[in-house]
Amino acid sequence: MSKIAIVTGASSGIGREFVKTLKDRGPFDEVWVIARNEERLKALQEDVPFPVRPVPADLSDPAFIGKIEQLLAAEKPDVRLLINASGYGKFDAVEKLSMEDDLGMIDLNCRALVAMTKLVLPYMGEGAKIIEIASVAGFQPIPYINVYGASKAFVLSFSRALNREVKKRGIQVMALCPFWTKTAFFDRAVKKNEEAVVKKYVAMYEPSFIVKTAWKALDRKKDHVVPGFKAKMQVALVKILPHSMVMSVWMKQQKLK
Repeated sequence: MSKIAIVTGASSGIGREFVKTLKDRGPFDEVWVIARNEERLKALQEDVPFPVRPVPADLSDPAFIGKIEQLLAAEKPDVRLLINASGYGKFDAVEKLSMEDDLGMIDLNCRALVAMTKLVLPYMGEGAKIIEIASVAGFQPIPYINVYGASKAFVLSFSRALNREVKKRGIQVMALCPFWTKTAFFDRAVKKNEEAVVKKYVAMYEPSFIVKTAWKALDRKKDHVVPGFKAKMQVALVKILPHSMVMSVWMKQQKLK
């Protein structure tokens, strides 16, 4: 039975950074990398000392989830690691975002993440690990980023609860909650040639720092991690302050009406 790692959202950003660091987490007989861009997935072989299997898929489409299910059933691998890094956000007023945008975020950030997790769990044994990408946004309600923030709150809650459930099987689940990170995320989140919703970034972290911190937290058996001092401070504040105040501060900070 081949030992594999599976990374979704592997073609860019935090997902790609995780793939690049798998050399220190193996050995794996194969690494399955999942994203829409097949050429970028193929290029990952240059960064990984294990065989890489590109699986081009749009996980927001239920048909592709079925494809992954069939692949797992046919191969019956020993999945040692799953990293769900697929996801996206759109920032704007609720009346400006389309229904497609809002439901698309829910489909990819929540539904696809749960589907991948449930599909893979039967192929995991003792010592296997799952990293789910949540966000600092999941700790508070955020006007003008409301659906994205809510989707990440779902991921955070789901991951921490699931970790308790599967602990008896020797499986660990951790939610990674990054703050603003230098990735292509913003190319999709912000409309070009329009006034940006987010005008001030309290901090902006490198993907390499986020991933390095995540691995350390995983080794310490954490059920969630918030990388970076400024990010930790923000989370601490939103836990003790009334959320009505937190939203008012956000609106004022970003000069939103």
